[in-house]
Amino acid sequence: MLNPQVTAAAKIRRRPPADVLAADPYEQVKFARQAMEDATDAECGPAIPLPVVVDVDAHGVPCRLYATRPDAPLFVYLHGGGWAYGSIETFDRTCRRIADRSGCAVLSVGYRLAPEHVFPAALDDAETVLSYVRKADLGVDVSRLAIGGDSAGAQLATIAARRQRDAGTPLDHQVLIYPALDPMTASPSYDEVGEYGLDRAAMKLAWETFIPDPLQRLSPDAAIFATPDLSGMPPTLIITAEYDALRDEGADYADALLAAGVPVVHTRYMGVNHGFARKLALIDAARAATDQVASSLRAALTF
Repeated sequence: MLNPQVTAAAKIRRRPPADVLAADPYEQVKFARQAMEDATDAECGPAIPLPVVVDVDAHGVPCRLYATRPDAPLFVYLHGGGWAYGSIETFDRTCRRIADRSGCAVLSVGYRLAPEHVFPAALDDAETVLSYVRKADLGVDVSRLAIGGDSAGAQLATIAARRQRDAGTPLDHQVLIYPALDPMTASPSYDEVGEYGLDRAAMKLAWETFIPDPLQRLSPDAAIFATPDLSGMPPTLIITAEYDALRDEGADYADALLAAGVPVVHTRYMGVNHGFARKLALIDAARAATDQVASSLRAALTF
């Protein structure tokens, strides 16, 4: 059964009027961006005060660093939003809570968005940030380095982690919250629970907007399942949601990592749908999931 908190939360954000829905898809993107920004306070609640909250220019990629203590291990966070919306501001409360609960520093990445910047712009930005933090003096301990994100951001994190492995600089941990991993949108969960906030048509449009070339969508730099060997990937926490069309691809990735010998914890949150984890002020499971992320990072990085 869908949690009543989820149903109530769905009423917070403005929905596009008919003229916007009938307009150019970019008009829909602009509306979605603004609607998310406008709903942030109501959905996410007050900002937790932290000793360090500072904006960082990572070789041209805007980021924000959150920390509670010096020389903390670092978690690089890539926000969700279909590769087309979401921002440092709309995920500010999430990153603050993770930093506060984990004791790790969190670097939130403002990667370039589609359709203005298509693939591989966002992935390039993620890699630029990882290269930057390994050399920059941010007052954090980058010898302990993790990556993660939610939805589209989790997809970027998986590919960035695989590239880091291939480059001989493997990361220590990854956190994937309802990751978007299947460009073909073929999972059974699209048919089973696609009416609960994210359907196949919306996800297909997101993939096509992010990666217009259909052949590129099938490459290992877009589809992690196209990677022939997943061994050596970082230990992973995967969070999925019962009423999420992306549920099965997250579970399938957990199984694929386990088969490759990668330590994995997969937690499915029941009664919630896609996007629940950001709504800290409205959904109890959002706070539980974010705190699980923090606990996972604390266990993996604070050795």
